[in-house]
Amino acid sequence: MSTVRRVYVEKKDDFAVAAKGLAHEVKSYLGVKGLEKIRVLIRYDVENISDAVFSEACRMVFSEPPVDNLYEEEFPMTDNERAFAVEFLPGQFDQRADSAVQCVKFLKEDEEPIIRSATVYVVAGEVTDEEFEAVKAHCINPVDSREAGFNKPETLVTEFEDPADVITFDGFSAMPEEELKKLYDSLGLAMTFKDFQHIQNYFKNEEKRDPSMTEIRVLDTYWSDHCRHTTFSTELKDVTFEDGYYRAPIEGTYQQYLADREEIFKGRDDKFVCLMDLALMAMRKLKKEGKLDDQEESDEINACSIVVPVEIDGKTEEWLVNFKNETHNHPTEIEPFGGAATCLGGAIRDPLSGRTYVYQAMRVTGAADPTASVKDTLKGKLPQKKLVREAAHGYSSYGNQIGLATGYVKEIYHPDYVAKRMEIGAVMGAAPRSAVIRENSDPGDIIILLGGRTGRDGIGGATGSSKVHTEASIEVCGAEVQKGNAPTERKIQRLFRRAEVSRLIKKCNDFGAGGVSVAIGELAPGLRINLDKVPKKYAGLDGTEIAISESQERMAVVVDPKDVKEFMGYASEENLEAIEVAVVTEDPRLVLTWRDREIVNISRAFLDTNGAHQETKVTVEMPSETEKYFKREEVADVRAKWLETLADLNCCSQKGLVEMFDGSIGAGSVFMPYGGQYQLTETQAMVAKLPVLEGKTDTVTMMSYGFDPYLSSWSPYHGAVYAVLESVARIVANGGDYSKIRFTFQEYFRRMTEDPKRWSQPFAALLGAYSAQLGFGLPSIGGKDSMSGSFNEIDVPPTLVSFAVDVASDKTIITPELKKAGSKLVLLRIEKDAYELPIYSQIMDQYAKFHEDIKAGNIISAYALDGKGLAAAVSKMAFGNGMGVKIEHNVDERDLFTAGFGDIVAEVPDGAVEKLGITYTVIGEVTDTFTFEYRDMKIDINDALDAWKGTLERVFKTTSGIPTVGGRLDLDGNPTDAPTSYFFAGKNEDGMDDAVREDGLYKTSNIYVCKNKTAKPRVFIPVFPGTNCEYDSRKAFERAGAEVDVKVFRNLTAQDIRESVDEFEKSIAQAQIIMFPGGFSAGDEPDGSAKFFATAFQNAKLKEAVMKLLNERDGLALGICNGFQALIKLGLVPHGEIVGQTPDSPTLTYNTIGRHISKMVYTKVVSNKSPWLAGAQLGGVYTNPASHGEGRFVANKEWLMKLFANGQVATQYCNPQGMVDVSDEEWNVNGSYFAIEGITSPDGRVLGKMAHSERRGDSVAINIYGEQDLRIFESGVAYFK
Repeated sequence: MSTVRRVYVEKKDDFAVAAKGLAHEVKSYLGVKGLEKIRVLIRYDVENISDAVFSEACRMVFSEPPVDNLYEEEFPMTDNERAFAVEFLPGQFDQRADSAVQCVKFLKEDEEPIIRSATVYVVAGEVTDEEFEAVKAHCINPVDSREAGFNKPETLVTEFEDPADVITFDGFSAMPEEELKKLYDSLGLAMTFKDFQHIQNYFKNEEKRDPSMTEIRVLDTYWSDHCRHTTFSTELKDVTFEDGYYRAPIEGTYQQYLADREEIFKGRDDKFVCLMDLALMAMRKLKKEGKLDDQEESDEINACSIVVPVEIDGKTEEWLVNFKNETHNHPTEIEPFGGAATCLGGAIRDPLSGRTYVYQAMRVTGAADPTASVKDTLKGKLPQKKLVREAAHGYSSYGNQIGLATGYVKEIYHPDYVAKRMEIGAVMGAAPRSAVIRENSDPGDIIILLGGRTGRDGIGGATGSSKVHTEASIEVCGAEVQKGNAPTERKIQRLFRRAEVSRLIKKCNDFGAGGVSVAIGELAPGLRINLDKVPKKYAGLDGTEIAISESQERMAVVVDPKDVKEFMGYASEENLEAIEVAVVTEDPRLVLTWRDREIVNISRAFLDTNGAHQETKVTVEMPSETEKYFKREEVADVRAKWLETLADLNCCSQKGLVEMFDGSIGAGSVFMPYGGQYQLTETQAMVAKLPVLEGKTDTVTMMSYGFDPYLSSWSPYHGAVYAVLESVARIVANGGDYSKIRFTFQEYFRRMTEDPKRWSQPFAALLGAYSAQLGFGLPSIGGKDSMSGSFNEIDVPPTLVSFAVDVASDKTIITPELKKAGSKLVLLRIEKDAYELPIYSQIMDQYAKFHEDIKAGNIISAYALDGKGLAAAVSKMAFGNGMGVKIEHNVDERDLFTAGFGDIVAEVPDGAVEKLGITYTVIGEVTDTFTFEYRDMKIDINDALDAWKGTLERVFKTTSGIPTVGGRLDLDGNPTDAPTSYFFAGKNEDGMDDAVREDGLYKTSNIYVCKNKTAKPRVFIPVFPGTNCEYDSRKAFERAGAEVDVKVFRNLTAQDIRESVDEFEKSIAQAQIIMFPGGFSAGDEPDGSAKFFATAFQNAKLKEAVMKLLNERDGLALGICNGFQALIKLGLVPHGEIVGQTPDSPTLTYNTIGRHISKMVYTKVVSNKSPWLAGAQLGGVYTNPASHGEGRFVANKEWLMKLFANGQVATQYCNPQGMVDVSDEEWNVNGSYFAIEGITSPDGRVLGKMAHSERRGDSVAINIYGEQDLRIFESGVAYFK
């Protein structure tokens, strides 16, 4: 008889947002017209759990009574329904099941539950067998998932077979070439056969033995293109240039490069021409010329690093600013969610391993047309629409969970990205230089493995991304995709941000490509690694798998033996697993042991050969002279062309995509991605305050990108030149100083073969980048190459993306939205030579003057032109504040739509044009007419917006169309066209009702007064796995004058849980305020937000401590976003006490749009009952960032009437003018009933709200209009005085 219990959890119909969205997708996208409905249920199989704990878990962990139906063992189905279930493949990380286990252990820490999850889809209607299989195929990605059966297993306990010993390839050293080739072919290696022969010679001549399987796999990983850039390091011989008009500048750059490298290397014979040398030569040359004196010198760093003087509270100190770009093209192509998530995770890991705190990210991606029909999908590929959505979901999920502001998001569309998707993450990190130690590893030093555990996920990731990919190969490479665990990487960020910890680390490496063998193997010349000590996710892994698994969220740190105990203590405080796994040795050899036997023992010298020396010839192809990119085309109908341009895939609005990414966390984002009163002007760069923990600074970092696939497809050389120029122009247009810029490049090209012409694209592109770097005198100090952009016979467009980074003052930053009617619009044009290449001297002169004009206040907004030209630029500038634009008659209509890379259009206050230092042309003026005018043509701004917004709405929707109570639904949930009024009838619960209720506002003089006064109240902020707003919350309370106590809840062992409960109980007893901060408690799993918080605080000790704080010490409680979700699940709002939830409780559930929403929202204070709102104006409108997937407030009729009558509805979503329009999803962003944003306990002392009032500061969100300071933190502190 089975000992497994099974439950199914299904959203009630009103809240089944995901199921309804899937049904719409299946009907419209797959064309299943007979479909009536789809139901989605989460299945949990549970074992090793007591009856009492199981009963509690059903109510608190697996389901949420107000919005879920829970079925034990079986769920009801009708005659016209049929179902299938989907589960992760064995070895793939299941965050839902993992979080469920952790939550259940909060209920009883000494139980060891086993939980497995699956998703069940129920399809109803007249659906054929073929259509049913199509629905299955749509829901199951075989790379990471499989169909699951409905028979319940006897047990969930997995009996892992004891792995066999690692084999040795007997006879390998003496094997004849033919036999060696057969062995090579059978192993599916990424290395070449030439490399394999190189290994044979080494073992035959130096080791005089045969290699183990692990040694072959480790070398294959070490030498993969991903780890060692073997394509970029291939020697380029016999470089020839085809004839053509553009040969002179392209070959001239090559000759310049050869002359420069001769000067730099001065006859050294160990250096040869290769792509890597070409990529680095400009940096070497400019460094020699003294133009790179800010670069940090270190052989350790995995990211670009510059030293920056920073003024904090009037004192100057040195900071390290890191930046890094990373691609996960292949993994994202085959498993979009996991691949994109670990793209960001990987980008973060590099600067994080350098001990800098990563605070802002940029996402630039490439895809084919996502609006295309599913029928156009290539065999062996995912539909583009599914790919772009799932990838966005993966990247945003990881960034949102770890608490990283994604400051800029752009997807680039080109048909050739159907070959393989482009997924780039670029990040910024920073730390005080004094907190970062750079030392070499010494013999006897200890290597500590920190963070996540090792599993089969990610085995072969480095080699997999380096292999040739075809339709067949995609079906068998699932294990190569890692599954990220953002909460664990967040813990490492917290640990490394502590200066006392960072100073103990001599050296560090992240577990990116290659796993243990590479991550630890690179830390010292001589190492002895004990694989038996490496923590594993499950048993059954053999030595080879442990050595090369790329399981995520792990770091290897080098620590002096005397510091090991101290370091381990800090790791424990941050709830991180830390194990000593290796020791640094005198002998320069990499030794790995498993089962007390050496399975790898290779000399460092051989490892560092990076395989056999590779050579190739290059033939550089010339751009077409007849099909030029730069051309002024005749325009027959300006109006039609204007609207067509706005609707173009590479010009249209991507707001529905961008709003999936949290752009505000950290309270340091100077720009929100869309600005203006209507949040419709997209920015062109991301700008952030430096993340100082204490004090104030005006130092900001800026990052932009440049690249156009159509230009680059015509000429990779010109494409790279203008990519660099475009990235510079965007920095300049936002107020940066071009002369301080540093670059990092992303190269992404088709797979190279022995055909010399295949090498033309990357070679020409790098020559273009070389020319641009020397032209500006600005170096690229890092980059990333990905050289496998081919699928069968299709190649990605030649891609070199330039990322420009600048350090500036917030005083010079300007935003791109048009500010004022009457302003003039001027155009700064760059000059080009006969080969359509920039004239750098003119550009640098003008960009320097442009910066001075900004500082003088003569330019108040600006926009760098791109491939879509002037009309698109001024339209986007106008959208944010709903301005009009009148273009001068003398502007040639062709110039409205001609590519203008490097050109900048600027808004100049009326009367300031003659003060400009730049050379300019007046091209128009700003109006308040809500139209775009040119000669006798007019376009209403709403028509322009419709064209701009419409293209991607079916892919990344911005509205759900779902009615909500108070907006198209009455109090009983019935459709209505009439507005539903707020109900204030009845008296307060306490019977003391002096409240005045008018104009939708509740005003009372009966506000709770504190009887236990204190000069400096103490705030307790608990941190659980997934919490990510503790830094912002702490800073907000400290700024308000409170003392703050932040503690991490440790749950690695039962003892950790018991100790943490005691520590939390003590901290609450010493506090006057408890604040539940925002985040993604356990990744908002299992299927619901804040369950870690809610489960932990149902503990009897913590429950009693919180109630004593409120009832005996007149304390306050605050919850924001995830913290609000915790309060409502506990019952602290609306009840004022911890009572849990019942089926009729108010709650927060999934946004009607069915995705995460991140944008600035406007909220109106509609009650003055709460002490938390004492400093706010009743009826006042405030703007704060919202960032959540489950923020929709829902309640039944009785509760809604009661909350309004009692003044417990504190704040409502509204438009910038303060009008509450429940049905307008632009402002009621999540579809909350009656647009409710925040509620209180009956006496007002507990406040829960969704918008992040803690995320504010000087120069934060400067492109958003309205008051950001609700003063809730100051009000909370003042309550006790």
